[in-house]
Amino acid sequence: MENSGRIKKELEKLSDTLDSSFSDVSIVLAAGHGKRIKSERSKMLHEIWGKPTVWRVCKAAIEGLSSPNQIIVVGKKALEVANALGKKRNRVFVFQPEQKGTGDAVKKAIEHKSLLSFRGNVYVFPGDMGLLSPDTVKNFKAKFNSSDCDMMVMTGIFKGDPRDNYYGRIVKSKIFPNEVIEIKEHKDILAMEDEVEYRVNFRGNIESFTKNELLNIKEFNTGVYAFKIEPFKKHVYEITDKNIQGEIYITDLIKIYNDHGLKVGTSPVTNNDLVIAFNVKSVLKKMEDTFRNIIYNRLKDIITIDDPEDFFIAEETVERIIDLDKKYPMLDISIGKGAYIGESIVINRGLQIGRNSVLTGNVRFGENVKVEDDVVMSTYPNQWIIIGNNAHIYRNNVIKGNITIGNNVRIETGVRITGSDDSPVKIGNNVLIKGTSYILGSVIEDDILIEHSILKQVYVERVVKKDGSIQPIRYIIPYPEGLDSISQLKYE
Repeated sequence: MENSGRIKKELEKLSDTLDSSFSDVSIVLAAGHGKRIKSERSKMLHEIWGKPTVWRVCKAAIEGLSSPNQIIVVGKKALEVANALGKKRNRVFVFQPEQKGTGDAVKKAIEHKSLLSFRGNVYVFPGDMGLLSPDTVKNFKAKFNSSDCDMMVMTGIFKGDPRDNYYGRIVKSKIFPNEVIEIKEHKDILAMEDEVEYRVNFRGNIESFTKNELLNIKEFNTGVYAFKIEPFKKHVYEITDKNIQGEIYITDLIKIYNDHGLKVGTSPVTNNDLVIAFNVKSVLKKMEDTFRNIIYNRLKDIITIDDPEDFFIAEETVERIIDLDKKYPMLDISIGKGAYIGESIVINRGLQIGRNSVLTGNVRFGENVKVEDDVVMSTYPNQWIIIGNNAHIYRNNVIKGNITIGNNVRIETGVRITGSDDSPVKIGNNVLIKGTSYILGSVIEDDILIEHSILKQVYVERVVKKDGSIQPIRYIIPYPEGLDSISQLKYE
């Protein structure tokens, strides 16, 4: 309990308050650890396209509902998940000490003091639905608001062999069209005897379904729900753990609502891929592939991507590319197989990035820059690499830190360049650096050739010789240190 108390105190520090001027609140269920994912890290923090899945769900909910009000229920690895998401305006964290099911999680959320006087609608999202989009949420909200339902379930339509549909089926009334009777789990349907009909009393009428009818229901539960808050607050405590699993399930609210004469409806999505969640690594990989395909389809007619199945361009950079496309009729940008381009990379026209090059941190490119294969560029958050027009970075080079590279610079293979906060690197125009060279915290004037040299915190001046040529810099090596620690081995 002491540990639980400490966690709650830390969560309070990360929490804000809800804003009553917004009519909706999202509850994100992020308490599960996910044993089947086989990882010490919380399932919620496994990434899809560079961002934790729970971060993506939270973002989609806020943007889709047009409301910053959000309650995130955390449990296993609670502080790890909460710290990864961080403090945000109108966001509240709630602790679920024991994982007793989705119904218990929403009870913990609804008990929070911030909801005592809240009068809007409540939307519940699973934290592992990392492909959920703001548009999907927006459409769900619109459908709920235009209906007379007290509860609504976001659903998918299964495509394929019904025997491969392991989702909970949406069982709807045959007498009252589109009203939900219950969600029937796949394993429970399989356990039915073939010749025995499933009979249920719905609104005073006995409705019956054969095993085959239930198996062939295509509409399935995604785990996303909408509620009018007053009946939700009133009836959520009627959910019990009287089932084989001994857990409290939010889906039991459907029967409770029906028993009280409340209406439950559904809202099918147009793309099932956007509402899948994961419990195992293979499904997470499939979700990553789906997201990559989404990014590729956004860019495929704007830039050249050599391998649609092997590249990474952060979403922030994707948006900058799309904005650039609106500004210029031709971009001539190409991205090699296996290239990784981070979120703070400012791309320009004519940029060529080679195979397996990794660009992270803050990098700004001029026009017509060529970066060959296996190049690494990186900075700390407060640093920038700025590269001028028509620069050419050869393969296998490493460029890190605070660095400015001028126009028409050529950096051939075998070069390392490092600039720190105190000692940035500035390379002028028309400079050629070749051979095995290392540049650290130095300033190099225009038009200079540097070859096989180690330059550490030096100023390299452009010197014109009598014949009009520029003095090259070759074979500059600092005075060695530690020679007295080295001796020659003697062999017989």
